[in-house]
Amino acid sequence: MQKRIIECVPNFSEGRNMEVIRKIADAVESVKGVKLLDIDPGEATNRTVVTFVGEPEAVVEAAVAAVKRATELIDMRLHKGAHPRMGACDVCPLIPVSGVTMEECAELARGLAKRLSEELRVPTYCYEAAAFKPERRNLAVCRAGEYEALPEKLANEDKKPDFGARPYDEGVARTGATAVGARDFLVAVNYNLNTTSTRRANAIAFDVREKGRPMREGNPITGTIVKDENGNTVMIPGTLKACKAIGWFIEEYGIAQVSMNMTNLAVTPLHVAFDEVCRAAEARGVRVTGTEIVGLIPKKCLVDAGRHFLRKQRRSTGVPERELVRIAIESMGLANLKGFKPEEKVIEYMLETEAAKGTKRLVDMTCASFAEETASESPAPGGGSISAYMGALGAALGTMVANLSSHKAGWDERWEYFSDWAEKGMGLMNELLQLVDEDTAAFNKIMDVFGMPKGTEEEKTARAKAMEEATLYATQVPLRTMKTAYKVFDVVRAMAEEGNPNSVSDAGVGALSARSAVMGACLNVKINAAGLKDRTVAEELVKEAEEIQAKAQIAEKEILAIVDTKIK
Repeated sequence: MQKRIIECVPNFSEGRNMEVIRKIADAVESVKGVKLLDIDPGEATNRTVVTFVGEPEAVVEAAVAAVKRATELIDMRLHKGAHPRMGACDVCPLIPVSGVTMEECAELARGLAKRLSEELRVPTYCYEAAAFKPERRNLAVCRAGEYEALPEKLANEDKKPDFGARPYDEGVARTGATAVGARDFLVAVNYNLNTTSTRRANAIAFDVREKGRPMREGNPITGTIVKDENGNTVMIPGTLKACKAIGWFIEEYGIAQVSMNMTNLAVTPLHVAFDEVCRAAEARGVRVTGTEIVGLIPKKCLVDAGRHFLRKQRRSTGVPERELVRIAIESMGLANLKGFKPEEKVIEYMLETEAAKGTKRLVDMTCASFAEETASESPAPGGGSISAYMGALGAALGTMVANLSSHKAGWDERWEYFSDWAEKGMGLMNELLQLVDEDTAAFNKIMDVFGMPKGTEEEKTARAKAMEEATLYATQVPLRTMKTAYKVFDVVRAMAEEGNPNSVSDAGVGALSARSAVMGACLNVKINAAGLKDRTVAEELVKEAEEIQAKAQIAEKEILAIVDTKIK
């Protein structure tokens, strides 16, 4: 299951007073579950860009806290700077990173805008994907006239903010207004070239950027620029949508680069842009020697790129995530100029590293340590976690056979068929590995309830309610393990029937592992369901578990029969 992560990049109208900037950043960091990634103050603009990420609910809370601190510390009546602005927090965009759609992000932004107006009395406009009016998708429309125009805009029915409209008063004079929006993640990337020519780099940039280059009559460099009937320059569009690019020379590296901002990764992914810049460069006698990511990048960019380059090689894409990331790094030369550490450049990995501090996950242990932890006097991990792990091993074996079959000499025309099965197997393996720790977490929730007070009737009621909820959760988790492990049979059956015959025994062991996972998890469903007060729910859960168990036993026998015929 993909973790839900969004990014927030508020811009505050203070770029000179580091004490104020630090206090705003402290407000962000005061919210649990949020990772502060960057603080970028600008003296001339008198503006600071703050970047933080986390799960949506935590990010929204951090945004409210940061804007609250900014309105307490920044007086817009005293503000002067080179950048357009209209409030102490000028803009506050939310950006989907993983597990969240743009539509969901837009709703979060509207909810945030409403909270800022109600809780902090800051007039708010909604822009880009969160806009209520089409023209307000453009931030410039929302910010027209800047801070100085607010008295007139607040009094104008067509120009008033989406939330918090009221007559201009001392409060608005101090805080100004804020624009809250939802937009796509912007990736800044430089493509390294084996040339020192800025002109060649610019030519490549113009070839690929969406805006393209001006149309000219005669000589494409010095010819007269063509104008339309309204006197506007006629442009020859480039090949990449949602991409802006220029060429420049970098003294530090001694090479020219195509510098690109990618504004919609759903329209043009990173690997597509890389391939197209390579094509355009080659057409001009230049070669791309590597890629430089500026700032951070969502994990999906590298995972998708890894799959893309493996597919170009006609290799299976059903490999571990770390291998996909490694292939992406090597294929695009991300470490060409300086080291590329995924844990420092990929947003999700940074959050995982932060969350892992002081925690111990079962799936991070060695095989020996996991076995020793299971054998200890601690009641967890127990049968539920072991069942999930057996299921993960079954999925891993099916995936292994698929990958071996995909790369088998003489089977090249079938590589994609086996690659698809390998991807399914990897997905199941990853889900079951998550359930290893989730089952133990479910047990720990029950243990936590035993520590709740029970001195009063209210406390006893609360404790009983918490126990029922924890027991239900502890019953549902192994049922999820059963459902996921049962899907493993599809993978190992296909590999037993059509996979590399030299590995058919591995498919058989995969079936045995999947059956053991289903049956073991079924025992956990039954023992936990016995503790539920709601017997109707308990009986329904046990019935569903027994049905899956019966089907698993049949599937195992069928697959083992296939294996036996191929071994003999």
